Amino acid sequence: MKTKLTFLYDGGCPLCLRETNFLKNRDIANQILFIDINNKDYNPLFFKNISYSKAMSNLHGILENGELIKGLDVLAYSYELIGLGWVYYPLKIKFLSPVLKLVYKYWAKNRLKITGRSNIEKLCNYECDL
Repeated sequence: MKTKLTFLYDGGCPLCLRETNFLKNRDIANQILFIDINNKDYNPLFFKNISYSKAMSNLHGILENGELIKGLDVLAYSYELIGLGWVYYPLKIKFLSPVLKLVYKYWAKNRLKITGRSNIEKLCNYECDL
């Protein structure tokens, strides 16, 4: 079976890893391919040229048809695939969705600092596309 979503995640982020492990355990139909961008074998060429630094800036997902989705849309679709789509129902509420996406954008921008990790420049190696 071909996966419906390729989910690029930061395996070095404790909160991201926790969320990803939850999704992996619930994905009994193997509809999601999880790719740790921190793996030394991660190659952007296989994932729509999403560089390490770009992937670190926001959650990225690649749909079965090749379309790219980002941020909360990746999580909402992931939860839908594992049968828990109702968790992200608030994203479907017209006035609430922009607020939630703004909060997520803040999280994505500041998650390294919030989780006590180095900034992107220190995490990057010479191949990073800053």
